[in-house]
Order: sequence, then C-alpha cells, then structure tokens
Amino acid sequence: MRIDAHHHFWELDRFDYVWMTPQLEVLNQNFGPQDLAPHLQAHAIDRSVLVQTVSNIDETRWFLQLSEQNASIAGVVGWVDLTACDVAKQLKELQAAPGRLVGIRHQVHDETDNQWLLREDVQQGLAAISDSGLCYDLLIRPEHFPAAVQVTKQFSDLRFAIDHIAKPAIATHDNWNRWAQGIAQLAACPNVSCKLSGMITEANWDNWKPSDLSRYTKYLLDCFGPHRLMFGSDWPVCLLAGTYDSVVDALTQNITNLSETEQAQIFGNTAIDFYQLEQTS
Repeated sequence: MRIDAHHHFWELDRFDYVWMTPQLEVLNQNFGPQDLAPHLQAHAIDRSVLVQTVSNIDETRWFLQLSEQNASIAGVVGWVDLTACDVAKQLKELQAAPGRLVGIRHQVHDETDNQWLLREDVQQGLAAISDSGLCYDLLIRPEHFPAAVQVTKQFSDLRFAIDHIAKPAIATHDNWNRWAQGIAQLAACPNVSCKLSGMITEANWDNWKPSDLSRYTKYLLDCFGPHRLMFGSDWPVCLLAGTYDSVVDALTQNITNLSETEQAQIFGNTAIDFYQLEQTS
C-alpha cells in the first residue's frame, strides 16, 4: 500500500486557526476529504494519516469522526494537552472513540521556550502517550534539537516521528551543520523516524526545484535509511509553494537511485509499521 503519512483538513468556521495569517491567502478556505481524494487517486495512494492543526481536543474528535466516515483515512494524529493532570484519561477516551487515533502532536515549534519538551508536566504527558501505545509527532525546528534528543533517549519505548525534517533553512542553506548534527543525533535513537514532508515550504516558494531538496534527502537516507523515512505531502500547506503533484514528483526524483523495495518503504511501508496501520485498501 502507498500511504501519505502527513496531511491536514480544516474548516475555517469550526476552530480558531491562529497560525493562518493573511499572507497565507491560498490556505484561507476549507479543505476536506473530497478535496484530497483526486490527488490520492492520481498518485495511486491508498490511504493517509490526518494530522492536527490546532491545540484543541475537539479537532481531534472531529478528525476521528472523519476517519470513521472516510476509509481513505488510515489514522489520526491528534492533540491533547500534555500538561493536563488527566491526560491519560483523555487518551483512553479518544482511543475508545470511533475512528483510529494513532498518534499525538503538539506544535512545539511555536513554543517560545526551546526547552518546552523537558518541562516536568510535558514529560508526564509524554509518559502517558508511551503507556497508551500511541506515537508522538515531533514538530520542531533546529533550535529544539537538544531537548528533542534528550526526550527521545529518555522515552525509548515511545515511537517519535520528526515532522518536516525539522524545518531546516532550505531556501538559504543557513546553519546546515547545526541541522545535520541534530538530525544525526536523533537518528541515533532507534525509536525515531522522519517524515520526508514540508520541504518545499522551507525552500524558496517562487522558484524552488527538486534538486534543492536532494542534499537533504540524501543526508536523511544516510542517517535513517528507507525503513525509517516516510512520505508526507503536507497538503494543503504545500500549496504555498507548489502542488500535491510537485511534492510527489520532487521526492520521486530524489530517490530514483533506490530499489523498488526501498522506494515502496518510503511511500508506504514505513508509515504502516510506524503507525501500525491496518493494511486494507
């Protein structure tokens, strides 16, 4: 099966999307399963993983309803307040609800405290996620590497996925060494995987080309190998810099040297294993 391991839906009148500024005009509309379906079909992608966009547990409940209603959604990466005293209870309730919760994410890259992951209350939440059997999506930037490395080592039984390759400065190629060193440290933890997602929106939106991503893709392959890398479109956020087609085409061009088995790993099998997805078309 081919899996898109990272995409979003939203309805503008449903939640407060505080990150959606006027500069992101192309995103200022509703996106749902009916809008994604043609893209999945065009690229023979069987199922997908729907990922949170706001810090609101009601969005998680809505996403679970959508996954119950749409067979193409193989799993939901939702949100809970990791600092809540009853986070374990909330996780149990969400796992018992119709739909398929496979992971939790918080927009760590929006936290002003680069050590947010190391807070005691946050770590209690991460422990609850580990106990629940769910995964955790790491949405971080390079400045969060020290804290991220520490928690991935500390919670060795918790599966972590780095979203958007930790958002390096692809457009300017600044701070390559800091990014590369942090990625290598995270890759040294066997419980960490990485999504080949969100790269074109870190490149120059107006004139990026697939070769701009090749250095990063090759390095990630060297660090993680295909068995810990997974494709994610980051649709519809990717529309800021391209299309669903251009995201798929760019990654395909950058892994043409891999075997068919290795390419299939990136375009599906890693996500199936990581999120423990049901293998039904």
